[in-house]
Amino acid sequence: MTDAQETAAEPDLRTTGGGPPDDVEPAPIPLLEPREGIPPVISTPEALESVVAAFAAGSGPVAVDAERASGYRYGQRAYLVQLRRAGAGTALIDPVGCTDLSGLGEALAGAEWILHAATQDLPCLREIGMVPTLLFDTELAGRLAGFPRVGLGAMVESVLGYALEKGHSAVDWSTRPLPEPWLRYAALDVELLVDLRDALEKELDRQGKLEWAQQEFDAIASAPPPPPRKDPWRRTSGMHKVRRRRQMAVVRELWTARDKVAQRRDVSPGKVLSDAAIVEAALALPVSVHALTALPGFGHRMGRRQLEQWQAAVDRARTLPDAELPQPGQLVAGPPPPRSWADKDPEAAARLSAARAAVSTLAEQLNLPQENLITPDTVRRLCWEPPAEATPEAVGAALAAHGARPWQIEQVTPALTRALTATA
Repeated sequence: MTDAQETAAEPDLRTTGGGPPDDVEPAPIPLLEPREGIPPVISTPEALESVVAAFAAGSGPVAVDAERASGYRYGQRAYLVQLRRAGAGTALIDPVGCTDLSGLGEALAGAEWILHAATQDLPCLREIGMVPTLLFDTELAGRLAGFPRVGLGAMVESVLGYALEKGHSAVDWSTRPLPEPWLRYAALDVELLVDLRDALEKELDRQGKLEWAQQEFDAIASAPPPPPRKDPWRRTSGMHKVRRRRQMAVVRELWTARDKVAQRRDVSPGKVLSDAAIVEAALALPVSVHALTALPGFGHRMGRRQLEQWQAAVDRARTLPDAELPQPGQLVAGPPPPRSWADKDPEAAARLSAARAAVSTLAEQLNLPQENLITPDTVRRLCWEPPAEATPEAVGAALAAHGARPWQIEQVTPALTRALTATA
């Protein structure tokens, strides 16, 4: 680490918001450079063995990042994994050539993993055998510390005083070989994660929030993989326009057909057929390929065979018996949408209004986002089915049953108890 970087790693975060006088030109923010240059991409099991040995022999926490090809490929698999650890340097690993990284995951099992927005990367890392037992999420730490911008570039700039290169976050990381500018960008993503973690830990400790963050990190690390989403076709963009059950069946059939094609071709479903086109077909219920071709999204660029497979999906939906048509709303556990509370249960609507106001006020006092103080879903569930007596003990127990962490329960229980009592 250079002298400048050592200085940058010890910022006084309490001075944010200040600046030079208006007549003084601010100093340019230095662009971050890789300390050891761009490492070669590890793409063979033999080369991976050396990386595993080096990182196992390293010390301290390990910075971890992963790049996916969202919008280009089917699914959310990792196409590049970046790591950095003291004593081991930076490694760039190709999960296409090295499909099983469980040996690396085991070598790092006892170390703290530093990730930025961990919940985005953990699923694809889990697929290749990398599962942390301890982690530090720098994005979540920034939220709890009250930073207004918590993207990695913004955090590195405001906390450490360096600018990260931009422009390659949304590229097709399945490209082979990966261009050198992309690899440089990827290496820099883990270059200062350890420094950022250390600075944020000190700031959280100063604010009295370090224990809160540790509880959040433990919850992320111990969370099981989410179950498969039920009826994923209902999340089609523009679905709110589709009202009739027959039209919903068209969306379901087209979505399912598109998903099979996308999976077979390993491309993003949106590149096979857009959500907008699916909704247009559902609303129009075309009776022939000719009618389908006239709809937006099914233009002249689409081949006859493709058009026929989409029309076949529409035809299946058009001929389904009424008993097999999807129901208008997705059945979900828990309370109904809040917009319907005033009609269904006015008292619950009053509780929710008071609880939301209480959470908003408290979040502002604690300088953190409301959704990190307590999830909106937890507040809704508490207000829809409150405890028989709105005592602090009963409210705290209800929050715990809904998955709130101990620090959240301690902070919000008094305010939510007062809100429920006031509207009783």
